[in-house]
Amino acid sequence: MIVAIDGPSGSGKSSIARAIAESCDLTFLDTGAMYRSVAAECLRAGVDPEDAEAVAEVARAIDIRFGASEAGQTVHANGRDVTREIRTPEVELAVSPVSATPAVREVMVALQRKVGESADVVAEGRDIGTVVYPAADVKVFLTASPEARARRRAVQRSGGNLAENPEAMADADEQAKILADLKRRDDYDSSREASPLRPADDAVTIDSSDLTFEQVIDKICSLNADLAARRKDA
Repeated sequence: MIVAIDGPSGSGKSSIARAIAESCDLTFLDTGAMYRSVAAECLRAGVDPEDAEAVAEVARAIDIRFGASEAGQTVHANGRDVTREIRTPEVELAVSPVSATPAVREVMVALQRKVGESADVVAEGRDIGTVVYPAADVKVFLTASPEARARRRAVQRSGGNLAENPEAMADADEQAKILADLKRRDDYDSSREASPLRPADDAVTIDSSDLTFEQVIDKICSLNADLAARRKDA
């Protein structure tokens, strides 16, 4: 079984995909972390994220491994623990041009498809249902207003979690900065030449702006009887 969850940055794709993986016994494939790992390695090596040829070389040579800890999933790139590093504002700025590089996407898509060939997977990203797994059993385009997404990301960076505490607040200035960054990335991702951000023709769009975490999971699981049964039996 393949569950594909696409959507813009800050829409909650990773958290939702991780929760579905845990409750339905699927492998969670964080494709965003893969592109972020390439971006982090570019910054570490002093490679300009806009230099397509140099970025492609980094992608072809990178070794990305996912692990687990008490705090959740870990990510290692070329032997380095980059779990926290890939969520920094610096990587956030670098990942758009890196992920827009066709050669990088070619390498990452090949790795992602390989995982899907040997496991039941829930994957999140921007081209999962359109490019990586076009025959996915479940396709969702998860979105939310830029303002809702900025609040979630700001709360997350301050150490909070809206899924656990819907009333959590964040610094207003930080939230405004994140909002501007999200709008910039939305424009970049939706207009890029290689695998632009868009819903698959057969994807179900879910706007999570005013939905709780559990409500989003319920909506996704209700789209497929086998997925719903897996969750019921878990």
